[in-house]
Amino acid sequence: MVKHQPLQVYEKQVFLSFVTGIYGCRWKRYQRSHDDSSKWECTWFILLCSSFFLLLFWVYFWLVAHNDYNEFNWSLYNRSGEWRDDTVPILASSAVGFSYITFLMILALFHISLGQQLNLYWIHKIGVLATLLTTISGVVSVNDVWGDEWDIILISIQSTAPFLHIGALAVITALSWLVAGYVVRRERSSFQVMVLVIYISIVLAVYLVPLTFTCPCIMDRNDLKPRPDIIGRRGAPMLAPENTLVSFNRALQQGASALEADVTISVDGVPFLMRDRTLRRTTDVSKVFPARQYEDASYFNWTELRSLNAGQWFLKRDPYWTAESLTPKDQTRIGNQTVCSLMEMLRLAARANCSALLNIRRPPPEHPRHRSWFMDTLWAVQRAGISQKRVTWTPDTDRGRVRGLPQSTSEKLSLEEMRQRGITSLTLHYSKASQKDIQEYLANNVSVTVYPVNEPWLYSTLWCSGVPSVSSDAPQDLRKVPYPIWLMSRNAYWFIWIASDLVSFAIVLGIFSFQKWRMSGIQNYNPEQIMLSAVVRRPSRDVNIMKEKLIFSEMNGVGSTEDLSLYPENGYAIYSHGGLSH
Repeated sequence: MVKHQPLQVYEKQVFLSFVTGIYGCRWKRYQRSHDDSSKWECTWFILLCSSFFLLLFWVYFWLVAHNDYNEFNWSLYNRSGEWRDDTVPILASSAVGFSYITFLMILALFHISLGQQLNLYWIHKIGVLATLLTTISGVVSVNDVWGDEWDIILISIQSTAPFLHIGALAVITALSWLVAGYVVRRERSSFQVMVLVIYISIVLAVYLVPLTFTCPCIMDRNDLKPRPDIIGRRGAPMLAPENTLVSFNRALQQGASALEADVTISVDGVPFLMRDRTLRRTTDVSKVFPARQYEDASYFNWTELRSLNAGQWFLKRDPYWTAESLTPKDQTRIGNQTVCSLMEMLRLAARANCSALLNIRRPPPEHPRHRSWFMDTLWAVQRAGISQKRVTWTPDTDRGRVRGLPQSTSEKLSLEEMRQRGITSLTLHYSKASQKDIQEYLANNVSVTVYPVNEPWLYSTLWCSGVPSVSSDAPQDLRKVPYPIWLMSRNAYWFIWIASDLVSFAIVLGIFSFQKWRMSGIQNYNPEQIMLSAVVRRPSRDVNIMKEKLIFSEMNGVGSTEDLSLYPENGYAIYSHGGLSH
């Protein structure tokens, strides 16, 4: 007796094999399933979604925090005592992790759309879990070391909200194809209903979220204030070593209208410029005075300070990745910089006819100049030949002795308290400068300076808020912003918002209708016609035909060897001698 093995005819499904193979290592047809995903796999999908959204938040945070990368490295230096750029490994690992999780997320969404059972491969499960735990530990660490920086997310949304809204609309509109393909299938399950409810909730939230936006740059052009003045914060520290003469010269060349410096008093009463408590980061004190490298900078005399090099560290560590762009002449000049005195900086400001903002650090109580720091500083101001009206002081104590001179504070005080203390200006961190507070201070003739402002988007946002001046480490970048990056009237924004929502809604509705029509047509199609189309009408290059094998054996209860039938399940076609049957 001759037994005919079925002739297998199946169409190649390269894309489906790719999706299920990469996601769950199920490359073969028989490994795939249209059954509902298990609760265990649904749990892993939730973990994957959690990892994706947490990483999205993490990556966005580090993108907008670029304004403060140097502040982050400086805070770590104060903790560890060693200077290094820790933002590089953080950005690299975040980019790799986000790309990996995003790729898995896309594959999972295709599984849902194609009705395939979720079955994440065990190696990917380890990767997802490791990425999630690493990101959580990163968030906790940043909250401990740099907790105040989270405020920049809310501030950045004032600038990016309209564009994030358009991007979110595009994403949820594109996802409607996948969601519709899954929920309109003939089989109904509770998971389908849950997916549909979640999707509709997200769509409504995205459509209405602009109601919560507060964007200073949504305003009439006629209400825009003059361009904020730029203060060189420690000079131009991205182009030259901070608090050195060459740095202040570079700031003036880049259009800075004022100079800001950190002042410390030496043991012999000479005010000099130094940000750190010690000299280790910005000088070669570890080579010249190795036994005193951890000593407070104020306990060195001026002769010792003048013997230190204050420029080589900039060329060696390249904190802003700008040293390689310097000419050999500039590198030589920077490499020969020494510690700068307050008098030298003020003389430069006087020649340039610009103002100076001094952040004075009072010496410790046991310091010989603890009580005379004010007279030492005032003497340097008088000898520099600059008008005292051009010098703004920000001492933490002894404000009574500074009366008669322009004073500023970094504390956010009430107007009444400022009048009592004789303070005429505020120097606020950008996280504390709301648009409402700025307008109130300006209305009462209180000047406001916001720091640190290094990114054009932040500069534009503060410009729209009415800030008169900003303190920046990057005057060379801000000078390239002659106008806010974007400015839009309220009516124009409302039109764009409503029109975008309506277009998105129409597309989503059309996609759901098309998917329902397409699936109903497939469900009503004759299976015989489907198989005939696959066997007869498809070109040979698109069909893989297994060779028919003849096996000689005894047949037990099978019937005549002439009888072969057609079964469309699993891609098998079984032929009868007389034709096709099912």
